[in-house]
Amino acid sequence: MKMPVVRALVPLLLLGLLSGPAIAQKLYRWVDANGQVHYGDHVPPEYANQDREVLNARGMEIGREEGAETADEARAREEEQKRAKAAQEQAQHDRMLLQTYQNVDEIELLRQRRIEQIDSQITLQQQSLANLKARHAEQVQRASRFQPANKDPKAPPMPEGMADDIQRAASDIKTQEINLEKRRKERISVNAQFDADVARFKELRGLK
Repeated sequence: MKMPVVRALVPLLLLGLLSGPAIAQKLYRWVDANGQVHYGDHVPPEYANQDREVLNARGMEIGREEGAETADEARAREEEQKRAKAAQEQAQHDRMLLQTYQNVDEIELLRQRRIEQIDSQITLQQQSLANLKARHAEQVQRASRFQPANKDPKAPPMPEGMADDIQRAASDIKTQEINLEKRRKERISVNAQFDADVARFKELRGLK
């Protein structure tokens, strides 16, 4: 019952909106969630998410504006952008695989080289860590002859800078342990990436 009444009032509403200075303004027509048609020279905030038609001075549609994006629409758009980006990255990676390798053996050869490089770095870091720990143990052993590590009242005070050297060595050990753990995780990650590349290459080439 409301719609015919609204349509009947449209000419009167437009006449009022188009009179005087309002002729130069934009006029809008939109429909709310209940199907009610609205007209006005501006869109109230509660209808900001509604799409609307732009009317000319004769009440004819001359354009259309999209409403403000809702939270659900924003999430949907972001998800779609993520899917599109992932698909684009996958397509680029597929082209790289097909252009770089002729067969699976070439992928496995590169894997072996990368893993050997990482293993060499791990070995060097392990040796460095062992040396740091040995030096730190030696420093602690020397410090045990002095106060405050040595509780004997006759023990001489610790030489200046010795405590700082021990603390610095302990910090270096911790840093080296962190770097070593990162290198080990890198080895796992690289291996997993090559596993995925082999599987994808076989899929693209139709290999079993």
